[in-house]
Amino acid sequence: MKEIIEVIHQIEVFHGLSILQLQQVARMIRQESYNSGDVIIQQDDASDSMYMIGQGQVEVRKRDARGEQRTALFLGEGQVFGELSLLDQGLRTATVVADENPTVLYKLTRDDFEMLCTTDSVLGYRMMRNIALDLAFKLRHQNLDN
Repeated sequence: MKEIIEVIHQIEVFHGLSILQLQQVARMIRQESYNSGDVIIQQDDASDSMYMIGQGQVEVRKRDARGEQRTALFLGEGQVFGELSLLDQGLRTATVVADENPTVLYKLTRDDFEMLCTTDSVLGYRMMRNIALDLAFKLRHQNLDN
């Protein structure tokens, strides 16, 4: 658990959380490991989890108008993807593929996130605010590219 706390402590989504709150979150997180080329999530699949990159890098791919997968961006250690899944039950908006051996991810499910928010409203507020700021940044960046 100490390793998970060290990783998530540095991730923007968890900024402002106390060590006790980080411990609460760490108990809910599951570690997963992938090899280069492994598909982690697939565009248009059902979503229920956010992932934090603890080691390695992932490639985010989006399907274009012709249905072909195009690289949208690369994410590395300390970054997150799938955070929309914590807010709604919509479909995945991109395919994410491991780009390095190994790629170590930390996964937080929507059910566990909702439990955290219910049991500690301050933790829930801070995480929701941080997720909103992260999404706002990504939206603004995406709009600059269009």
